[in-house]
Amino acid sequence: MRDDPSNPSRATGKVIATRRSNLPLFGVKVVDFGQYIAGPAVAMILADLGATVVHIDPPSGPLWDSPANATLNRNKLIVPIDLKTEEGVSQAQTLIGEADIVVENFRPEVLSALGIDFTALRRLRPDLITVSIPGFASNDQLRREWRAFEAVIAASSGVFTATSLNRVLAGVNPSFSPLPLASAHGTMLAVSATVLALQARERTGIGDHIEVPLACALMEGLAYNSISIDDCPVRYKSQREREIERRREAGLQMDLSYESAQELLDPFCRNYKCKDGRMFYLLCSGHKLHSKRCLQVLGLYDELVAEGLAQDADVYIPVSEWRSEVSLGAYLPKNWADKIAQRMKTVFLTRTAKEWERIFGESRIPAAPQRWLQEWISDHHAKCAGLMIEVDDPVYGRMIQPGPVAWLEESGEAPLNPAPRKWVSFDQAVAVLSAIPARQPAVRPAETSVGWLDGVRVLDLCNVVAGPHSTYYLARFGAEVIKIDPASPLYDPSVAVIFGMIHMRGKRSVLVDIGSSGGREVFERLVKSVDVVVWNAPDRQVKLMGLDLEGLKALNQDAIFCQLDCFGGVRRGPRSDYLGYENNVQAATGIMLRFGGSADTPEEHVPIGTIDVMGGFGAALGVAVALYQKVRTGHAGRARTSLSALSCLVQMPFCYDYEGRRQFDEPAGPDAKGYDALTRLYQTASGRSLLLSALEGDLPRLAQVEGLEGLAGVPKVDRASFLAKAIAKISAEQWLSRFNAADIGAAICEDIAAIRSASSRPADGTLGTEQGSYSFSTCRDHPSGRAVTQVDPYAIRLAVGKIYALDAAKKYGASTRQVLRWLQYSEAEIDRLLAAGAISESWSREYLPT
Repeated sequence: MRDDPSNPSRATGKVIATRRSNLPLFGVKVVDFGQYIAGPAVAMILADLGATVVHIDPPSGPLWDSPANATLNRNKLIVPIDLKTEEGVSQAQTLIGEADIVVENFRPEVLSALGIDFTALRRLRPDLITVSIPGFASNDQLRREWRAFEAVIAASSGVFTATSLNRVLAGVNPSFSPLPLASAHGTMLAVSATVLALQARERTGIGDHIEVPLACALMEGLAYNSISIDDCPVRYKSQREREIERRREAGLQMDLSYESAQELLDPFCRNYKCKDGRMFYLLCSGHKLHSKRCLQVLGLYDELVAEGLAQDADVYIPVSEWRSEVSLGAYLPKNWADKIAQRMKTVFLTRTAKEWERIFGESRIPAAPQRWLQEWISDHHAKCAGLMIEVDDPVYGRMIQPGPVAWLEESGEAPLNPAPRKWVSFDQAVAVLSAIPARQPAVRPAETSVGWLDGVRVLDLCNVVAGPHSTYYLARFGAEVIKIDPASPLYDPSVAVIFGMIHMRGKRSVLVDIGSSGGREVFERLVKSVDVVVWNAPDRQVKLMGLDLEGLKALNQDAIFCQLDCFGGVRRGPRSDYLGYENNVQAATGIMLRFGGSADTPEEHVPIGTIDVMGGFGAALGVAVALYQKVRTGHAGRARTSLSALSCLVQMPFCYDYEGRRQFDEPAGPDAKGYDALTRLYQTASGRSLLLSALEGDLPRLAQVEGLEGLAGVPKVDRASFLAKAIAKISAEQWLSRFNAADIGAAICEDIAAIRSASSRPADGTLGTEQGSYSFSTCRDHPSGRAVTQVDPYAIRLAVGKIYALDAAKKYGASTRQVLRWLQYSEAEIDRLLAAGAISESWSREYLPT
């Protein structure tokens, strides 16, 4: 039938179909066996990027009954198949026969036991990419068979004991959080690895099997919270950390009130109450310019300088050599912190949070008002930018859902108009997949293990966490990464150096003053020499640097550009150019208010671990998608993601709205112990906390567990009390054994320090993938001169491709001379650039300034 141009729905449908055909993964076929969050989310992101996805549910429906499934299954065809029957397995195998990618997230070998063996399938079809996302690693003999619900993984991996320093000081530890961090980080690691495998397959003809255990993904997400540096100088410990140490050493109770804990915060990294009563989160410490700009905007700078406030020109020298005991943007002793905070409190009360948001945004100072999630979902900027979109779901009607987590600028409009989920028959699904031409594999090379990114050169212009973590992740697959930083540092070593110990691994570091003529030439030569450029910056800065579409084309028309920012979306919104870090996004999108529990008590949620690292994986996904597109079409695209876009993934269970939606009542605040009596934290006789994670359907088996006899007859309102009394009678270890024997989800709440201690080994140049679900390495000959223990890069496990163990992070500037030689600079030219300050070979005498 010919399209009727007078029919708006037909015309719109044709436009949307055309847009989808321009998406980078158009023509890629996916079969999705996933349930709950991680597996379906991987396939959702592939579908948002253009893939055709068939999702398989049991005949009774999804295992997780949630409105979030409307988001997770958009752009998908849903087929009910009973995998416990021969006919169902045969149907599944027929669908797989048409697929490029197959995704599942069951316990190890569950699908294999049903007759769907990935190893056998890939033996017949080496081009097939299979993705498994178990809760715990398949080689973790202790935990692999555990019923690994999200909360079980979180408890086992230290999340509930690492959510907040405030909670530790208040004696609320462990502390329950409903955010699915394991699934969110596992999703981004798995989907980025999948697309990297896809682009590698275009060259080699060979697919791969990818395993991403959620526990491992979560530990990589907590990399910045779990690092340990022997004899770390006291200047790098916050007031809260020092207070925790003081109380522990003195044997004092952890009973600090919320208000008292706030007074231990850096004045440039905390909440302030505004004229309208709303809290406003400021995060501008550790930067050479932000703190000064903040005081100037508040009208406090000149008076504080007159009273002795100083800013040392070089905070990379030892503190003993500073001109003053205080240095703005680097270190404030308690007396100065209190003085500045009190004056800032007074000024913030003179305007509303919305007014301050505009003032700080336009003044390029990272800050954001505290909002509830339901406010973010309907936020004007979120809608304008495409961070929140509308979908006509067949069950819930007009529905607000999160927008895409990553996109290419040239095709970003299409994901803003996804097709709603659609139930189809098996025959219909086969017809759709078989109508898409199969990709012809490349000539198969010799059987050698190679890195997916061997030969790809990346220029990293990023700072802080998310941006540089993306290129650190790419390096493990063979990418050669050259990192540019300013000749004179903008960030305090507490940010640049300590964070860099993680994300500078395997990189070459060059220090360049890009604003100087000589430095600009170095920069342009580097841009011309690479395949990919990555930068975490808003559009305004990208244009000023000359890396916008036209500027980059003039320098290197074949280079892919990946941009990561804070509030950006597919479209421009009123706050697109506002600066921000993870905690600003936590404030803006409702995470802090949920965790704190009220509008007056917002709390940071796992700083440097809730969104930032996931943002790095999001940027890596963008690079992977652009590389795949370039291999197929020759076009070098521009990849985008943002921390705000990714904040929706980590809030997936509740990030939606529709007419008739029940109230936003997910667990919140320090008193939250879980979702209900069956998913809850309980104290045991050994003093350790145990997380029980069971479903209503588990009640008959739960009631047969020794010590819980009679539970089935207990009224629902009394279950928590019954379980609390029963579980308090014996040790956590005994309960864990009993629950596991009954196949009931449970875990002891572990501490990150204890996990690190139990799972560390001397650094030996291996990845840690043989260590099961938890693996850390201690580098005793670290370039810093200190023993450093870090989580291993072990969450991605491959059957074919090679992953490289990366060298420890060298000192900033260690490769400046080497890289300039490679750029054909003579020794005399290099020396002249050094003398002019256009480049530098170091920021400091010491690796980690004391």
